[in-house]
Amino acid sequence: MTKREPNEALGRLLAESHWTHRQFARAVNRVGTETGTPLRYDESAVSHWLGGTVPRAAVRACILEALSRRLGRPVTHAEAGLPVPRDRTPTAADTVEGLIDLGRQDMDPSRRSVLGVGLFSVALTIPSWPDVIGRAEAVQSGRASRIGMNEVDMVIAMTERVSELDDQFGGRHARPLAATFVVNTVASYLRCDAPDDVRKAMLSAASDLLYLTGYMAVDEGLHGLAQRYYVKALELAGASEDHLTYCTTLRGMSVQAVDLHHGPKAMELADAAASASPKAGPRMRAFLAGQQAHAAAQTGDRAGALRYIREAEAAMDRAESRGKAFGSYDPAALNYHISQVRYELGDVPGAIAAMQESDKVRYSVYRRARVRHRATLAERQLEIGHLEAACATWHQALDDYPMVQSGRADDRIKTMFGLIRPHLKNATARDLYERARTVAPSSLVL
Repeated sequence: MTKREPNEALGRLLAESHWTHRQFARAVNRVGTETGTPLRYDESAVSHWLGGTVPRAAVRACILEALSRRLGRPVTHAEAGLPVPRDRTPTAADTVEGLIDLGRQDMDPSRRSVLGVGLFSVALTIPSWPDVIGRAEAVQSGRASRIGMNEVDMVIAMTERVSELDDQFGGRHARPLAATFVVNTVASYLRCDAPDDVRKAMLSAASDLLYLTGYMAVDEGLHGLAQRYYVKALELAGASEDHLTYCTTLRGMSVQAVDLHHGPKAMELADAAASASPKAGPRMRAFLAGQQAHAAAQTGDRAGALRYIREAEAAMDRAESRGKAFGSYDPAALNYHISQVRYELGDVPGAIAAMQESDKVRYSVYRRARVRHRATLAERQLEIGHLEAACATWHQALDDYPMVQSGRADDRIKTMFGLIRPHLKNATARDLYERARTVAPSSLVL
């Protein structure tokens, strides 16, 4: 045992449990007996733990289980101020514990500033498909609770609702809702008994939700947090053998990288997504090739970018016409990629034309994307000297902006103020500026 600083985290949990030290020790001993590791702790041992003494790994597991039973929710090593055993082989159960800690931090408004410190890391280790596949059997079992497909369907439905809120209103308020659902509901489901097909379906549904939550963190500019959600999504996708969500998440990580101008990393992630999906249908192939095209263009690979965008266009032509599905790729998204490729390659008028086509065919439910992309279109119109056209497009963006809570939308409006300020002698520009001041937070007005 190693002497450490007083374990205040464990003390808070003990206070929450309303146990005496003796009752806590007895509860830990009972768990030890159940697991075949008889323990004989008393209140003095509890005092040592609270004072900073770290019990051996098997005892830590019994402590967490006893507290989880008492409090009616999962308790993790981090929450109890206890280190994870160093020699333990990573399992899906560890993934669940990690996502609980991540979600709890995200739920807590007092932690938001801490989460925001985390930066995007190009050196982040991305688990490959062989690293994460087949961990489903490692999820804890043997508990009294049991789940079925009804619980899986509920997680899928909740993810769809959160996605709709994100599309229409931005992720600023929807992401904490998703994090709360992950911690209070999904994590418990992942630790319940279930038939193998149900367990895999729940892991897949949880992976979708974590991907969406990571995407919403990107929208708020919390890039380190987003990467952590994305990695958890990859781990659960592998545990459920869900190639689609695994590839979709890698592609989302590439989008994050390319938007931050980390072109080589974006290309690496886009290629990894494509190679991990050998049996992709035409819509998924268009989805992946469009991102490969954007990343290639940003790295200066003109031939590669044009080759990938042609591949995306051909795949989209083959794709069946379907209604909106979570994570789908549609003509508006394809035209957005065409616009980005043209812009990266120096064809600003071509980029404007493709962005206008994207705006024309975009579904009305995608309000947040409409604000961002119209603002981007206006920036490019101004870049080639079309001031009045740019102002008209920015007015269209402002029509929806007050209903959207999005960090990326805020960034575009802040950029607008900076770009339009030198033109305030022009009446059209001045009208736009004055209108924007009435709808934008004062922190964005330059």
